[in-house]
Amino acid sequence: MNSPVVVGVDGSPTSYAAAGYAARIADQRGRPLHLVHGYLHPLGYGVGINPYDLGVPAPTRAAVEMLESAAEQLRSRWPGLEVETRQVAGGPAASLIDESRRAGLLVVGTRGVGGFKGLLLGSVSTQVAGHSRCPVFVVRPAEGEELPYDGPVLVGVDGSTHSRLAVAHGAQEAMRRGGVLRLVNAYAINTSPMLSFPPEGLQEYEVALRDNATGVLREAAAVVRHDHPELTIEEHVVAGANPAQDLVEATRGAALAVVGSRGHGGFVGMLLGSISQALVQHAHCPVLVAHGTLPDQE
Repeated sequence: MNSPVVVGVDGSPTSYAAAGYAARIADQRGRPLHLVHGYLHPLGYGVGINPYDLGVPAPTRAAVEMLESAAEQLRSRWPGLEVETRQVAGGPAASLIDESRRAGLLVVGTRGVGGFKGLLLGSVSTQVAGHSRCPVFVVRPAEGEELPYDGPVLVGVDGSTHSRLAVAHGAQEAMRRGGVLRLVNAYAINTSPMLSFPPEGLQEYEVALRDNATGVLREAAAVVRHDHPELTIEEHVVAGANPAQDLVEATRGAALAVVGSRGHGGFVGMLLGSISQALVQHAHCPVLVAHGTLPDQE
């Protein structure tokens, strides 16, 4: 397969870091790299007419120079890497989602948010992660730090169809990054006074939850061991009041976190699910949102 790795570049430090991460992925997989800049009509919107009816504006010279400069730096760092640049009339999220129809992989940078106070459903990274037609890497570089690449790959596992796809992608990524796959099932324990159990009933309920989580992980691990016996597989069950926050905390020390998407149609929040959204916005490492079919074997 020679479909490109596509990364959105807008001139910000975050997007340059995403471009560097995308270049490493493209070089490792032997794919071309496309730097894409989505730009809006300079007239903007809300002027009583559709500005694109007046014609599609030409790319600005500053943007052309920005893309070419980024491309040259990447070529010098990864000699032999095929790098193309392109500007697309349209918003950044819409442009990248359209590019995902022809891409093998998509990379987008995000500034994220501090703490764990909420989810940015309207952010470019979340829109792209939810609507892309191909797998999406979402990267959030810390200032002055290199994005992690080699190391354990964490996959959130819940036994669903999109979770099984995430496990398959996670196994492939773990093969490329050191051979350690960390499967995690995070579930909520009973903390509501409205759901009261007698002591013996509560204990049985909690044992059943843990047994179910353990079984889900054991089943996922068995499939991976059959396909990739050389991988080291770790299985972790995490019980707490907030599974999304617990899974985000589990990403500390990981090189990559992998989650599934529910598919296409409807709202972004429904596409990703609350836990996938939480990881896209708050994980302590890059996040791969699995889309489409099983990963290729290049």
